[in-house]
Amino acid sequence: MIHYLQLLQKNLVWAIPFSMGLGLFAGGYLFDAGPLKMLIIPITFVMVYPMMATLNVRSVFSGSDLRLQVVTQLINFLLIPLLVLGLGRVFLGGIEPKYGLWAVGLFLIGVLPASGMTISWTGFAGGNKESATKMLVFGLIIGALAAPVYTKVFMGATVDVDMLHMFRQICLFVFVPLIAGLATQSYLMKKHGKQAWMEIYKPKFPPFSALGVTLIAFVAMALKARTILADPTDLLIIILPLALFYLISYVLLSVIGRLFFSREDAIAMVFGVVMRDLSIALAIAMTAFGREGSTIALLIAIAYIFQIQSAAWYIRLVPLIFGSRSGAVEKVVPAKSTV
Repeated sequence: MIHYLQLLQKNLVWAIPFSMGLGLFAGGYLFDAGPLKMLIIPITFVMVYPMMATLNVRSVFSGSDLRLQVVTQLINFLLIPLLVLGLGRVFLGGIEPKYGLWAVGLFLIGVLPASGMTISWTGFAGGNKESATKMLVFGLIIGALAAPVYTKVFMGATVDVDMLHMFRQICLFVFVPLIAGLATQSYLMKKHGKQAWMEIYKPKFPPFSALGVTLIAFVAMALKARTILADPTDLLIIILPLALFYLISYVLLSVIGRLFFSREDAIAMVFGVVMRDLSIALAIAMTAFGREGSTIALLIAIAYIFQIQSAAWYIRLVPLIFGSRSGAVEKVVPAKSTV
């Protein structure tokens, strides 16, 4: 089984669009997808727990990249929320209620940063994985505290936001898997040793996250399949602000990274911001907003395609933007001053 899951993980770029297409067909023509909503919480746990189990928390307290971490989180919690708020108002300001709900979905993407894919994509591009891990941990903690407040303040007029309920849901999807994952890691390292953990057990966890991602994408599309098929133009309306969000993010971060950080740190920052935690955003949308949640979740589900595909293409541009590993572009600020 693990072999097939690893194969799925390696082909996630294609697996997610296929899963969404399958969900669209199944929910639209084969069965009533309503009961699938009860699977959201267990699927999300399957998706988040393996990521937490493989976190190297010790790296959070090591290194000297304070300036990089501060800049990344300022972008995550100041610039990005403003960006999604603006895009939502410009492109999703229609009269129909669904437009406002899609804007809420876009905003959730903006206030829940740093998915487990941050580390993976940073590694694929030759970036600083230790710094990426810190961005993930800090982003999860800050996002868990900030998201309910941000959503209430900026989206409270559009949708009913119960901050306490939303915070509880975030705790369920972030801190419970985090505690369980770190406990699992500690137990296996003590029982089998660090080498066995690194070589045997740790590699077996990430493929299960890939399974969770594909399943949640399937469920999200199946739940909204009949609505989408009834009015396919909804997808065209959703696509434009999402495409602009990722395009603007990549351009802005590439410029900042090129000007102020080393190649490895700049790559970590790019993926530490662009790789939004769509999994948790999707789970929050479908569990914290009642009946309106499935409409909010539609935009987040579509974002999976943009996020995965854009990351794959951006990696091809990394040598052009930041230079190759052997002949990296010289940065403006020396390495020792990145503290």
